[in-house]
Amino acid sequence: MANPPTGTLTFLFTDIEGSTKMWERSPKAMQRALSRHDEILSEATEKRGGYVFKTVGDAFCCAFLTTPDALEAALEAQRALLGEEWEGTGSIRVRMALHTGAAEEREGDYFGPPLNRVARLLSAAHGGQVLLSLPAQELVRDQLPAGTSLRDLGEHRLKDLFRPERVFQLVSPDLPSEFPPLRTLEAYRNNLPLQPTPLVGREKEVSEVCDLLRQDETRLLTLTGPGGIGKTRVALQAAADLLEDFPEGTFFAPLATLTEAELLLPAVVETLEVMETAERPLDESLKDYLSERRLLLVLDNFEQVLGAAPTVTELLSAAPGLKVLATSRAPLGLYGEHEFPVPPLSMPDLKRPPPLERLTQYEAVGLFLERARALKPDFSITNESAPAVAEICVRLDGLPLAIELAAARIRMLPPKALLARLDNRLKLLTGGARDLPVRQRTLRGTIEWSYDLLEESEKSLFARLSVFSGGRTLGAIEAVCDKEGDLPVDTFDGVSSLLEKSLLRQEEGAGGEPRFVILETIHEFARGKLQDSGEAEEIKRAHAEYFLVLAEEANQGLKGANQLEWLERLEAEHDNMRAALSWALEHKEAEEALRLGGALSWFWLMRGHYSEGRRWLEGALAMDRRGAPEVRAMAQVGVGALAQEQGDFDRAEETCEEGLELLAHEGREASEAKLYLLICLGWVISSREDPERAIQLFEESLALSRGLRDTWGLGGSLLGLATAFHYRGDHLRATELFEKSIDHFREQGDKQGLANCLNNLGMVVYSQGDLERAGKLTEEAVALFRELGARGDISLVLYNLGWIALLQNDLGKAAQIFRESLAPAWDLGLNREVQSALEGFACLAGAQGEAERAAKLWGAAQALHEAKGIPRDTDFLAEADARISVVRSGMGEQAWQEAWRKGRAMAIEEAVSYALEGEEEASG
Repeated sequence: MANPPTGTLTFLFTDIEGSTKMWERSPKAMQRALSRHDEILSEATEKRGGYVFKTVGDAFCCAFLTTPDALEAALEAQRALLGEEWEGTGSIRVRMALHTGAAEEREGDYFGPPLNRVARLLSAAHGGQVLLSLPAQELVRDQLPAGTSLRDLGEHRLKDLFRPERVFQLVSPDLPSEFPPLRTLEAYRNNLPLQPTPLVGREKEVSEVCDLLRQDETRLLTLTGPGGIGKTRVALQAAADLLEDFPEGTFFAPLATLTEAELLLPAVVETLEVMETAERPLDESLKDYLSERRLLLVLDNFEQVLGAAPTVTELLSAAPGLKVLATSRAPLGLYGEHEFPVPPLSMPDLKRPPPLERLTQYEAVGLFLERARALKPDFSITNESAPAVAEICVRLDGLPLAIELAAARIRMLPPKALLARLDNRLKLLTGGARDLPVRQRTLRGTIEWSYDLLEESEKSLFARLSVFSGGRTLGAIEAVCDKEGDLPVDTFDGVSSLLEKSLLRQEEGAGGEPRFVILETIHEFARGKLQDSGEAEEIKRAHAEYFLVLAEEANQGLKGANQLEWLERLEAEHDNMRAALSWALEHKEAEEALRLGGALSWFWLMRGHYSEGRRWLEGALAMDRRGAPEVRAMAQVGVGALAQEQGDFDRAEETCEEGLELLAHEGREASEAKLYLLICLGWVISSREDPERAIQLFEESLALSRGLRDTWGLGGSLLGLATAFHYRGDHLRATELFEKSIDHFREQGDKQGLANCLNNLGMVVYSQGDLERAGKLTEEAVALFRELGARGDISLVLYNLGWIALLQNDLGKAAQIFRESLAPAWDLGLNREVQSALEGFACLAGAQGEAERAAKLWGAAQALHEAKGIPRDTDFLAEADARISVVRSGMGEQAWQEAWRKGRAMAIEEAVSYALEGEEEASG
C-alpha cells in the first residue's frame, strides 16, 4: 500500500518470543534469521494490502483497511514462519495480535488508544499464537479463512488497566493450538485496580520509570509532582508493565485517606494480606513475609504519611527483593531514594501553533479530545476550534486533572466559550466523576489538598510568591517576599520546602541561575490566598520597586559588553516587568511607570516589542504631564525610537520635539535625556530623507556626548552621522565615520551598535559597486543580530542581503532571504520593512519571468507607501525602479495597469500572504 490508510483500521502487531536470549546465544545466526523473518512478514502484509508503519527491533506494526485482510496476513505469516528451516537458532516463534479502532495518522505513524490496546493484547500472547480483540472478532467472524475458527478465551484484564477485553485465538489445523494461560493481569499476583478511562500519552514517562526500576541500584523510586499531574496513573501503568519482573507480586497500597504516620504499616499489611498474630509485632510479621520475596510495592499519596518514611527504609533493609514505587507531592527524603518529577502533558507552542493535523500529537490536546468524545461522541477539533482547544490546554498547564475537568464541560460549552470562562478556572473546573475522591472532583480541592500540608510559615511564603509573574529567582524572592524581614521562614528553606511539595518547579534561567515557577492553575489559588492575607498591596509595591531597580540596572548593561546576558535576563523577567507596569498604572504611580518604561525602551527596541512598548509608554505619558522632566523625556525617547522603527515618523518626530522643548523649558541643556532625544530625532529625520538637518542633529549630539562623557551616546552619534552622510551621497566621509564607529563599538563590546555599523557600511560599499564585500559585511551584521535575538533588525538587514543575492542573480537565495525578512517584519508591525520587502519580491518576480505577479506586488507596495507615508528605501531605489520599468514595458501598459490595480486593491495582510505563499510554491 503506497499511502498510509486512514479511518477505522485493523492493526496487526507482532514480535518474536524470547528474542533477547536468542541474540545473546547466537548473534550471527539470529541476524540471518531476523532478515528472513522480516521478509516473511513484509510479503504477507503487502500481499494483503497492509501498511507496515513501524518496525522496532523484531517487532512489526501494520495497518489494514479490513480485518479479514489483517487476519489472512497473520495466518500466512505464521504458516511461513513455521515452515521455515531456521539454521542455528532453533524455531522462531512469533506472537501476533489484532485490534480494530480509529486512530490518528501523522506522517506515516499512528497514535491513539487503539495502538495502546493492541500492544497490550500482544504482550499477553505466546510465541506462535494469534490473538484478536472483540472488535476485531466481530468484523471477521463471518469471513474466516477456510478451515479456521476462533476460540473464545473469555474476558481478560490487559496490562493497560482499562476495561477487561474479550480475547479470541485463531485456530487452524496447521498452527499450534495449545498455549499456557495468557500473560494478562490474572496470570500474576497483583491487586492493581482497573481504571475507568484509557491512559493517554505518558509512554515516555512510563518507559523511563520501568527502566529505572529494572536497575539493581533503584530500590526506592518516588514520583513527585503537584496534585492532578497524573502521578498515580503513571505509577499504575509502570507497575502493570513490570508484572513479569516481580514473580511474587505487584501490589498497590492507596494511602490518601490516612491521617497518621502510624497507619502506614497496617495499610501495607492489609494490602499484602499478611497474617497478623498476637505473638509477634506487626512490623516483624511484615518483614518476615517480605524477606524472601521479589515484590514491587506501590505506595500512593505518600505525602499523607511522610513521617512514616523511615519505615520504608526498614522494610527495604529487611527485604533484598523488595522495591518500592511511591507517589508523593514531596519526596520521602530517604537515603538511596531516586526521585522522578512527573512533568505536565506535552502542549503546543501558541506562538508557533501547529497545523490542525498535528495538533493532537500533543498529549494535552489528545487527552482533551479523548475525554470530550467520551461525553460527546461527535466532538472533533476543527480549524475554527483548534486555537481555542490549544490555548485551553496551555492555560491549564498541561495538567491532566484540569484538562479532564475542562473536557467534562464540553456538553454545554464549545471550546471558544470554555476558553472565555477560564479566567476563573478554579470555579469553572468542578464536577468531576462522582466515583473520584472528593479532592479530585474540583481543581480547587486538589490544590487545597496540597496547601493544607504546608506549615503556616510556608503558607505565608506561598501566598507572597504569587505576586510574581512568569517565574522568579531566589534573589528576587528574598528581596520581595521578605523586604521587611517579617517572613516567618528562612527564604531558602521555604523555597526548598515548596519545591519538595511540588508547589514550585525549578527551571534553569538566564546565565544558569535557577528560576522558580508555579503552574498557573496553582498560581491562581495562591493569588487568592495573598488577597485574603491583607498584605497584597504591600507585596505588590515591593515587587514593582524591585523590578524598577532591576530594569534601570539592565538599561545600563544593555549598552556594553554584557548586552546579550542582560537581554536574556530581561526576556526572562518580561512578565514581571509587565506586572510592575500594570501595578504602577493602576495606582497612578506616574513617575514609577515612566522610569520603568523608559528603562525598558532599549530592550523593547532590540527584541522587537514595538507595539507593546509604545502602549506602556503612551499610557504612562498620558497619566501625568507634571512629573520630573528628565524622567518624562526619557520615556519620550522610547516612544520616538519605537515609533520610528514602525514607520510612524509623525509620532516619532512629534514626541522627540516635545521632549526637547520640555528640557529647554526646564533649562536642562546638558542632560542625558537631551542627548538621546537628539540621536532619536536624527534617525527620524534621516528616514525622512533630510540628511542636512540630520547631520546638524547628530553633530549636536556628538558634541553633547563628549561633554557628558557618555560613551554609548558617542557611538550612537557617530553611527547616525555616518548614515546621514551616506544618505547625502558623501561616501568617503560616511566610510570614515563608519570605520571610526566600528572601532568604538568593538572597544565597548556593543554588538548591537557594531551590527548596525556593519550593515550600513555594507550599503556604502554596495553603492560603490563592491557586491562581494557588501555581502560579507551584511552577513556579519545578520550573525550579530541573530545572536542578540534582535528580530526587527534581522528583518531589515536580511532585506539588504536579499537584494545583494538578487543583484548577483542568485534568485533562489534571494527568494529565501526575502521570505525570512518579510515574515517577521509583518509579525512585528514594521510597515517600512514590509513595504521594502514587497518591492524586493516584485523585482524578484520580474527576474523570474512572472510579470503579472511583479506588477501586483509593486502595486501593493505603492499602496502601502501612500497609505502610511513611508519613504521608500533609498539604497536600492534606482535599481528597483529600473527593473520594474523593464517589466512594465514587456507587459504592455494595459496588462500592467490591470495587474497593478489588483495589487493596489489588496489589503496589507493579503499582499504579504500573496508574496510569501507564491514564493513558497515557487521554491517547492
